[in-house]
Amino acid sequence: MNIEIPKKFKPVINNARQVALNTFRPISRKYDRAEHQRPKELDMVASVLDGFNEGDPANSAGASQTGKGKVQEDGGVKNGANMMTCLGALEFCYGDTGFLLAMPRQGLGNAAIAAVATDEQLERFKGKWAAMAITEPGAGSDSAAIRTTAKEDGDHYVLNGEKIYVTSGERADCVVVWASLDPKLGRAAIKSFVVEWGTPGMELARLEKKLGIRASDTAAITFNDCRVPKENLLGNPEVDTKGFGGVMETFDNTRPLVACFALGVAKASLERTRELLSEAIEYDYGKPVDNASAAEAELYRMEAEWEAAYWLAMKAAWMADNKQSNSVEASISKAKAGRVGNYVTLKCVELAGSIGYTEDELLEKWARDSKILDIFEGTQQIQKLIIARRVLGLTSKELK
Repeated sequence: MNIEIPKKFKPVINNARQVALNTFRPISRKYDRAEHQRPKELDMVASVLDGFNEGDPANSAGASQTGKGKVQEDGGVKNGANMMTCLGALEFCYGDTGFLLAMPRQGLGNAAIAAVATDEQLERFKGKWAAMAITEPGAGSDSAAIRTTAKEDGDHYVLNGEKIYVTSGERADCVVVWASLDPKLGRAAIKSFVVEWGTPGMELARLEKKLGIRASDTAAITFNDCRVPKENLLGNPEVDTKGFGGVMETFDNTRPLVACFALGVAKASLERTRELLSEAIEYDYGKPVDNASAAEAELYRMEAEWEAAYWLAMKAAWMADNKQSNSVEASISKAKAGRVGNYVTLKCVELAGSIGYTEDELLEKWARDSKILDIFEGTQQIQKLIIARRVLGLTSKELK
């Protein structure tokens, strides 16, 4: 395994780091306190990112670019958009996770469109900011429990139901909605539909007040006889289990991405804690950890956990770029990074003492922000279940 970051990625990484430090960090506390107020500063950052993607689409960073890696004809491998996006997201979250989630045209819905849309759909939805709506009041981790329906009616599908915890649900131009063509058929009938704001029957029910990522709006949306054109269905309209597998492939691209969200906020916490403790600790990586102070040893352990999670995410992204099946690796990276992110940010608050628990430092905010990264895109428990099924060769019915 080549552990050197490709040179072509370094400008993106450096630019993202500068945005994190010079744009995100200075306004981070402001929008944490002013929940639901749209950070207008992000429009400029998003425009720059759009321009970069247009200028070099083969090696661009952004949710809309994921899922587009190809194996080269000479049999070589490709480091492409998935890895680039993961590395860029890590640096952005080093600044503020909520801002990345609130970035125009970089929502998880954009990643879903990039993963499964046809060429015609990619062109039609180009430039749109897409949120993704999966969770319902009675359906979280169990996708088969989705009760939002899509009934065929002429040239349209009629959607009815409610979606909750839709990241950027209010601000986005459109929402990728998971709905069932027939709830009796379970997962096989679940499809994803692009529903644009302004469509009659689509209404904002409320915005959630949250523990963390407060700069990002999180919406509840209702659909009452909402008519969506048939051409807005992503993927194959046929009802079969293979079709649902195609819908789920979105997560093979987005789970390593969310893993890097967690890695970014954990990295920020680690570095800040090292700075705060620098006068009390002389870092010496040459001595046995058993000879270090308790605080120093804890920092070494956290750094080791972070490094392990980082390379698991890079492997999953690399596989996606090379069109290799990475469902297990994507779940492993998400499970590991989500857990490490929570562990590191909370432990850093503890090590920093009273300073870490107050609003004088961003450590307490990073600890709050990190929790969601172990929950959305599949909880820790669900990732372990997916991994176990694949390792043991069992179906979802055989291992629940």
